Amino acid sequence: MSSAALSPTPGRRLPLAGVLRVGRPSDIWFKPALSVVVAVGVPNLTLLALGRLDLAMYTMAGSLCALYAHNLPYAARARALAWVVLGMLASVAVALVTASLTSSAVVLVAVGALLAAAQKALCDATRIGPPGPVIFAFISSASLFTPQTLSQVPGHLALATAAGAWAWLVGMAPGLIRPHGPERRATARALNAAAAYAEMFVETSASAAESAETSATASAGRDRARAAGAAAVHAAWQSLLATGARSEPRRALERLLVRAEIALAAPADTDPGRLRSWARDLRGTGPVPSVEPASVADELLGVEAERAVGGSPLADRLGPLLPLALRTALGCALAGYVSLALGVGRPYWAIVTAASLYQANITLTWSRGVQRVVGNLVGVLLFAAVAPLAHLGPAALVLCCLAFNFGAEALISRNYWLGSICVTPMALLITEFTGFQRPGELMTDRIVDTVVGALVGFAAAVVVTNRRAGDRIENALDTVERAREHTARLIAAERPGPGALEAARRRLAAALVELRATADAAAGEWWQRAVPTERVLLAERTGHRTLATAVRRQGLHVLEGKRA
Repeated sequence: MSSAALSPTPGRRLPLAGVLRVGRPSDIWFKPALSVVVAVGVPNLTLLALGRLDLAMYTMAGSLCALYAHNLPYAARARALAWVVLGMLASVAVALVTASLTSSAVVLVAVGALLAAAQKALCDATRIGPPGPVIFAFISSASLFTPQTLSQVPGHLALATAAGAWAWLVGMAPGLIRPHGPERRATARALNAAAAYAEMFVETSASAAESAETSATASAGRDRARAAGAAAVHAAWQSLLATGARSEPRRALERLLVRAEIALAAPADTDPGRLRSWARDLRGTGPVPSVEPASVADELLGVEAERAVGGSPLADRLGPLLPLALRTALGCALAGYVSLALGVGRPYWAIVTAASLYQANITLTWSRGVQRVVGNLVGVLLFAAVAPLAHLGPAALVLCCLAFNFGAEALISRNYWLGSICVTPMALLITEFTGFQRPGELMTDRIVDTVVGALVGFAAAVVVTNRRAGDRIENALDTVERAREHTARLIAAERPGPGALEAARRRLAAALVELRATADAAAGEWWQRAVPTERVLLAERTGHRTLATAVRRQGLHVLEGKRA
């Protein structure tokens, strides 16, 4: 059948336009930026005072864990950060033990590639990120090529553990001031996304009477806005459900989320200004805006949502990621071996470059490769300018590294290449904690490893095909259809069970979000069956219509209309 033919389609060209476009910063860019400065600064300054800056490599392993989980509510963040620290310690332990047992670069590269593949699979399966697996790969690869004896490993791991515990405290500290901050931000994003969809719906409705081309463009724009709104609402529910006890602030946030869902179901009857006003109030430190329940059953929605949301086993989530793990292992290994063949003294930079490329599909991997190369090359030039200042003494070296830590997190949410401009000199300066080195040699090694890692890493992505992407779309389509039919049956029932319709609606919403993410990932993949775009769009439209009908069946839309 032609639909099963494996070939790259014209829609999967490798883009250049827009790859380096600078976007808006993350709304919480300053949180990881400040956290990493505190988490890294205290251990490094302590080592500086003790005259043992050569041990900073090990404390950095724990300190950089402070970059993770800033979007999670604090109850979930505590668990996630603990697992991040444990994962980092496990990676470093494997690397240090390996380094103490062998000095064979061939073996070290192989272990580094396997670690990078495992880190990629686990980070994607648990959806921990940003920054995802690249920090783990950076630390473990560098540790592999750090001379070591077996007797030194426990002490070095103790330093990493202490720094990891400090990073955990730094990550949890903001909860003392704003305990519901992450949930409030997630709800605000959902309200803004719903308002954007309502505004677009009203603006583009008039185009239906115009030319077919204009109408199709408007319809596609509404579909994208609706999918973005559904994803934001789903993410906000996930955030609330991770908080544990249903406190009064959480109940108030749930009621606001119901308003966002109503807006998605009935955009023509929605006041976007009111949604945006609630979102602005959530950004501050004042009380959560109080709104009346949209129905008598509204107070139970959070409980029913918890029943509806169930995570799949880790093994099930790892299965579809095997092609990406294989790409990572092959690409990192080949990049390291090519670097060795070229006589570069630090092949782990090539390993990390390759590991940093791999995204959900080949198209995104290509874009990340371009961003990585451009950012690293500019970063090397920045290192050349800063090196004389950093070489004034150990204190100057530490302060420069802290400045680049802050700059990397401040810029990376605008575009990956901007963050790489600061990450590159920071990585080069870290190598000098054990003693100042010749800048020219460091810069040459970095440039060669960057180019090698990007070229070889992308070649591995092309060679290792991800034919499971098509299967995942079929599975996602089946899941949406089953959820839609179940919801439709409950809508038609005279008296659905208590909470049954709400639970079914949540499952359908989650299935639609997963379908869109799966389709977007498959659309940028090569050598697979053509993406069934029309079937995906039809499933999304019918699914969202069923969601809207469920909202009206529950009485939420009617009550909202009366209040409007």
